Amino acid sequence: MFTGIITDVGKVSHVDRGGDVVFTLETAFDVAQVEIGASISCSGACLTVTKKGRDDSGQNWFTVDASHETIRCTNLGDWKEGTMVNLERPLKVGDELGGHIVLGHVDGVGEVQAIRPEGDHLNYSFKLPDELSAFVAPKGSIAVDGVSLTTNKVQGTEFSVNIIPHTQANTTFQDMQPGSRVNLEIDVLARYVARLNENAGLKN
Repeated sequence: MFTGIITDVGKVSHVDRGGDVVFTLETAFDVAQVEIGASISCSGACLTVTKKGRDDSGQNWFTVDASHETIRCTNLGDWKEGTMVNLERPLKVGDELGGHIVLGHVDGVGEVQAIRPEGDHLNYSFKLPDELSAFVAPKGSIAVDGVSLTTNKVQGTEFSVNIIPHTQANTTFQDMQPGSRVNLEIDVLARYVARLNENAGLKN
């Protein structure tokens, strides 16, 4: 479980596409404190650390495997050497919940439609997959590439968010442009409310 508060922007340093895809990610995390088998949110996808180390220059790194299903359901297929990746380690009991509850289970891939300046902020609009539009509401929570955000406007299959300068500078939003594909995770509360409504409809 995560909060959507990004604590490092890592970088893909190597991609091995034999069988499952294996990504090597450079990180500022002290990998001595990261266990093999630990979960890390990588741009919103919960992945398992399979190897870790530190190179001769002192750069920390770890590897994660991505199955064909993960590649199909996320934007990880777009990753290549040099791709920047939002990283977050799991929430610990007693930690501050600064964002919202994020599971690291990507529900679909969206696309940046436009980026517009609004004062000191930037307004990003995104295209949603049709099947997710019912789960996104104005002033609700959504995770975009693992970042916890509050939606502003929602119209059909599009929604928008405002990005403050700190978020812009400290996440992969700094590299996004119209056409960029992003991982989306809907609010878990919206998911269960929809399921309850569905069950109530079946009973009626």
